[in-house]
Amino acid sequence: MTYPSEAELLAKVPGQLYIGGEWIDGAGEPFAVNDPSTGEAIKHIANASPEQGIEALDAAVAAQHDFARMAPRARGEILRRAWEILQERRDEMALLMTLEMGKPLAEAQGEVTYGGEFLRWFSEEAVRVHGRYGTQPEGTGRMIVTKHPVGPAFLVTPWNFPLAMATRKIAPALAAGCTVVIKPAALTPLTTLYMVKILEEAGLPKGVVNVVTTRNTAGVSSPIIADPRLRKISFTGSTSVGIALMKEAAEGVKRTSMELGGNAPFVVFEDADLDKAVEGVIAAKFRNIGQACTAANRILVHEDIADEFAKRVGERVAGFKLGRGTEEGVVIGPLVEDKAVNKVAELVDDAVANGAEIVTGGKRVEGPGSFYEATVLNRVTEASKIFSEEIFGPVLPIITFSNEEEAVALANDTEYGLMSYVYTEDFKRGQRMIDRIESGMMGLNVGVASNAAAPFGGVKMSGLGREGGFEGIEEYLYTKYTLTPDPYAV
Repeated sequence: MTYPSEAELLAKVPGQLYIGGEWIDGAGEPFAVNDPSTGEAIKHIANASPEQGIEALDAAVAAQHDFARMAPRARGEILRRAWEILQERRDEMALLMTLEMGKPLAEAQGEVTYGGEFLRWFSEEAVRVHGRYGTQPEGTGRMIVTKHPVGPAFLVTPWNFPLAMATRKIAPALAAGCTVVIKPAALTPLTTLYMVKILEEAGLPKGVVNVVTTRNTAGVSSPIIADPRLRKISFTGSTSVGIALMKEAAEGVKRTSMELGGNAPFVVFEDADLDKAVEGVIAAKFRNIGQACTAANRILVHEDIADEFAKRVGERVAGFKLGRGTEEGVVIGPLVEDKAVNKVAELVDDAVANGAEIVTGGKRVEGPGSFYEATVLNRVTEASKIFSEEIFGPVLPIITFSNEEEAVALANDTEYGLMSYVYTEDFKRGQRMIDRIESGMMGLNVGVASNAAAPFGGVKMSGLGREGGFEGIEEYLYTKYTLTPDPYAV
């Protein structure tokens, strides 16, 4: 792997808005994007006004008709070329994510692979939008069922997986024939800007993808959502914001996809292969420094093996190297900002006050940078805030259970239902857990389950709709039924 200098890379990344195929300055005061490992600004970028948000929607609306009529193969080829360019620049993209978000370079490389797969997958799905044709049961006519792009879409992405969250939304929208306005998180907008530059190089027509970066999130988003020309909203982020957006979308009866909060249980039964379970929980918890909606949040371990499990995990975690993501061997980079460190520290302190034992870690790291030690807690109680609140940090809390019924009850004792993990060597028990645990996704004896070819999404307060897989493109299509007369009627 050959990484460019940080200064050279940042000079390549656009710092402007992208509207109607043109890079333009923002109307507001430019804002800083910071390196969370130092707290220092690495680039200043455009700050869009509400009026510029509407200009971006104007461009998407103007391009919608022609783009929807573009041959599916042509749309797919744009996505395929974008994937190829991304592979050529994977080291640049990986370094950029590490600089603006903090994740170690090895994980950033993994995200380039994962995020790129959405471009490749949906380049193939663009030509596989199917309908059906058949005779009405009464024999009085023929029915034709067709799929059509829903129309201009507003995509709102989070900061934690800046490439994958962008491609997971942009790629199916383009494959379906929808134009978009995308608003990346203000904490990590550079990856999206660079990805859109790649799409531009891949031959994307003007106005099909428009990017607005802003510090005034609600001020820019609300007019776009209120505009009757917008037909689709896709959001990844907190449940509270998702609910607010759904209320706004309801005024215009707009299609919504919501990937919201998580509180994933990681259940380890007494018959589990402990070596595999330890590897799995480390992957499920500490990937992205714990800043993932799919992260294992509540580690539910059978009481007969809990202390041994805690010992093995603690020994592994104690050896994790903490530091800037560009450093060799770093496993735990910085959290995205100091506010995130404060939240993690509050949850750990509360857990300890409610009886939890610190196996390893448990302390914030003094600056510069927003660091918190990788932490393992044993004997966490249900009274602790950490049992019910999403952690979004490198803290692994272990809670014990005594039997299968209790494990299921604890796993489902949450308003969320995004991801779950189960480790057991009992095949029948594994099948029961698929039925009984309330989550949109599950890893059965697997610690990382996300894949571009699989549907991603949750139940309960974790959201609506699915991204990825065959299901992902359906979120950007509507179904039309047409009746034609019986061709044999006199």
